[in-house]
This record gives sequence, C-alpha cells and structure tokens, in this order.
Amino acid sequence: MNSTLIQMTLLMACGVGWRILSPAGLKAEQTRHVLTTFVYYLLLPAMVLEVLWTADIGLQSFQYVVLGVSCIIFAMLCIWMVGTLFKFEHKRLGAMILAAAFPNVTYLGLPVLEQTFGSWARSVVIQMDLFATSPFLFTIGIMVARYYGEDNAEKPKPAISFLNAPPFWAAAIAVMLNLNGLVAPVWFAGVLQKLSAAVVPLMLVSLGLALNWKAVTARNIPYVTPVILIKMLLMPLFAIVLASYLPLEGKYKAAAVLDLAMPSMVLGLVFCDRYRLDSALYAMTVTVTTALSLITLPFWHRVLIDEFLK
Repeated sequence: MNSTLIQMTLLMACGVGWRILSPAGLKAEQTRHVLTTFVYYLLLPAMVLEVLWTADIGLQSFQYVVLGVSCIIFAMLCIWMVGTLFKFEHKRLGAMILAAAFPNVTYLGLPVLEQTFGSWARSVVIQMDLFATSPFLFTIGIMVARYYGEDNAEKPKPAISFLNAPPFWAAAIAVMLNLNGLVAPVWFAGVLQKLSAAVVPLMLVSLGLALNWKAVTARNIPYVTPVILIKMLLMPLFAIVLASYLPLEGKYKAAAVLDLAMPSMVLGLVFCDRYRLDSALYAMTVTVTTALSLITLPFWHRVLIDEFLK
C-alpha cells in the first residue's frame, strides 16, 4: 500500500506542479478541463466497456449498491445532525453534506484499488461508481444542492438525465453484451485495453491539478473538521460493519470498503459552483481529505486485511 501511495502521490504532484508553473501559459483549470473531458468522453467509457463486458454482474452488483448507498445515506445523516445542532448556514451545510457523503471512488479509488488488489478491483470500482454512487449523486445529491443552495435555471434538468452520458452508455452496452455471452474480438479488446491504460495516470494528474492549498483557511477549520471525522473515520467504520453482513467474498468486501474510504470527490466543486454553495469550503475539504488519505488509507487497508482477508 505504501509503495502504491508513493506512486499516486508523485503523479498528483505533477498536477500540483503544473498548477504552480503553468507551462506554455496553460492554467490549471484549463488543463484539468481538457484532461477530464478527454477521460470522461473517451478513455473512461473504454474502460467501462472493457471491464463490465467480462465482469460478474448479478447479486454481487446489487450488494455494491446496498453498501454504497447505505454508507452515503449514513454520512449525510451524520453531517446533517451536526449542521442542525450547530445551526450552520445553509450554503455551508450543503457543501459539507456533499463533501462528507460522496467519496472519490473513481479518480482516486480506481488507481489505488487497482494497484493494491490487482486488475480485478477495477470491476468493483466501476460497479460501485456507475450502479451506486453516481446515480445517487445525480439524483439525491442534486436535490440536496438545490435545497441548500440556489437554482436559477428556468427549466431544471430532470434527475434521470444523468444517464445521458458516455460512461453510462458504455455501461449499458457492456451489460447487454455480458448478459448475452458475446465475446470481444481480440483486436477490439486490445484497443480497449490500451485506451483503459491511460485512465489512471491522467485521473491522478487531473486530481493534482484540482488541489489548491490557497483554499485552506483557518476560518473554515470548524466546518471541515466534522466532515473529516465522518468521511475518513465513521463512514469507513460503518461500511466495515455493514459489509460483514453481506455474502460477498472477503477480497470484494475489502475492495468495496476501501473504495468508500476515499477522500471527498472533486466533482462536488461543480455542484457547489452551480448551486452557489460554499465552494471555498468544499475546495478546502477536498484538499485536506486528499492529503489525509495518505495516512488513513494505509490504516484502513490494514484493518480490512485483518477483518476480511485472514
């Protein structure tokens, strides 16, 4: 795990260095937008198609949904109780709910799990993302953001519109091919494999581009602290307890729980900007939880080995 995190950190450091130096005059936000768009519209769908085409889809997939959605709801309730108790401002509490509830299951979870457990863990990440966290984010997550923020759109998009996206198209095609027992031609599987290989390094560099230490301010510490405790401690602990009751094989339990132990997702910044939540607070939370994950992820990995892999 430590060797894996060193590699991940160095790749993220490339993004941080780009943010500082701005080579060729390209700012971090410009570069990150191009990288994430390229990954989202081409590379990630290729990986989704490659992985889900041959994945074990069925009861196991449903268990990932139960685990992921239950953990998100648990984190939401925890941070909502804290915010209600201390009467946090709505825009601040909305950002805190998104930060505490939704982990970075793909952009950081994918490289960490693949390097830690092996290539089979990609299936866990993709199913956790496409079947659990993303549908919940683009439905309930958006409802939370609208409630605590501002929605000035004349005609808001329906919640189901999130399915109109390349990774979900690829997932639908892959599941149909999988269930019908069709086998990919060797040449096409090779193309998918080569496209998939570029996902992890570009995701990590993009994550580094998103980290901004200027967003870390003393005034936000009282609000970031409960998010850290819930996101990095209580949510993984709850996931371990819940996973112990699921009839999954031990290695799949460990991978799924470690995926849910990831720091706050970067995508939440888009929702904070869109619905006028506290974007500065959210940016600080992403930066701090990502840095702390270099400590917490090895800890949870050891716990998971003792719990599920012995």
